[in-house]
Amino acid sequence: MKFRVSEQIEKVGFPPITEVKGWVAGRPGNGPPLIDLCQAVPDYPPAPELLAYLKEQLDDPRTARYTPDEGLPEVRGAVCDRYRRRYAAKMEPDHLCLTVGASQAFWLAIMTLCRAGDEMILQAPCYFDHPMALEALKVRPVFAPFDESGKGLPNPEVIGRLITPRTRAILLVTPSNPTGTVIPPALLTELYLLARKHRIALVVDETYADFVAASPHELFTIPDWHGTLVQIMSFGKTYALTGFRAGLLAGSPEVVQHALKIQDTMVVCQPHLTQLALKFGVEHLDDWVEANRLLMDFRHNLFVNRFTQPGNRFRLAASGSFFAWVRHPFSHLNGRQVARRLVDEAGILCLPGEVFGPGLEGYLRLALGNLRENMIPETIRRFREMGGP
Repeated sequence: MKFRVSEQIEKVGFPPITEVKGWVAGRPGNGPPLIDLCQAVPDYPPAPELLAYLKEQLDDPRTARYTPDEGLPEVRGAVCDRYRRRYAAKMEPDHLCLTVGASQAFWLAIMTLCRAGDEMILQAPCYFDHPMALEALKVRPVFAPFDESGKGLPNPEVIGRLITPRTRAILLVTPSNPTGTVIPPALLTELYLLARKHRIALVVDETYADFVAASPHELFTIPDWHGTLVQIMSFGKTYALTGFRAGLLAGSPEVVQHALKIQDTMVVCQPHLTQLALKFGVEHLDDWVEANRLLMDFRHNLFVNRFTQPGNRFRLAASGSFFAWVRHPFSHLNGRQVARRLVDEAGILCLPGEVFGPGLEGYLRLALGNLRENMIPETIRRFREMGGP
């Protein structure tokens, strides 16, 4: 290559899932069948009635056209209705911008809130795309350290000590990716008040919120919630539409208006077909979503029960919903080395802990979305054999 790429981009880590999936080609030919615990994707298909509806929409040429940058008014209105059902939210359509997945919503949030040289506080372990995006934009990620005894829950006192004049936001993910831990509503409110006190944003990524039984929090009931809160949401897991990239940014009308400057230059709008799928989902599929929440909860509980039986040297540090956060037993190896051995020797694909923040080489993330009930005993057998002397 005769030209140079940006030195800033050269410093950003490579996408971990792409890296780990690249190891599969080098597996021994006689290895066991692959069990994919790498990417958090539900294994079940979209609701049949949703697919039937979308097939009808493809016959309408208007479906191939642009929509307003922020999304169709009727779609945003339907989404607001669902927020009112789930959160008792004080929300209107002008609080929302529909995005190409939660990752793009996060980019809108960063670019609206931060300048190069600013700081954002992240709770470790954190979703790897978040520090990657911050580093690409020259915003410094500041990590609140992982406390295993507290299952990785954020500590307001610790986070408060990390706030500096350069801090523009606190970023939280609940349920956590990678630990699955849910931040209790009272703790979220305490962190909201901390952010408000310091006049910084509280950015909450709730990609997996629809896999939590109760209303996740009460922040949207605060009359001026959008003066401090910026929410990132994805409906890809909710409706098993990960390839449709159904994301959302929620915030004040002012934040949304500024975000649209970036939206227009980045993607223009969420795909029209995705918006139609989202509207159908929020209007018709609450019972279907709840049934899948119960399914994933059952699988998770079964996995945890079997995984924590005596004799397994891999230790469960935290878990919930789609994820298990596991401490591996090899003190002389980092997470990448253990994850590579699991691919080669046990046929298990998972992510190393160090991609989720500094000092986490002793951990692995297991994504349970692909793990059907009948696969759980075999998966755990392989861990037990791999963890032997």
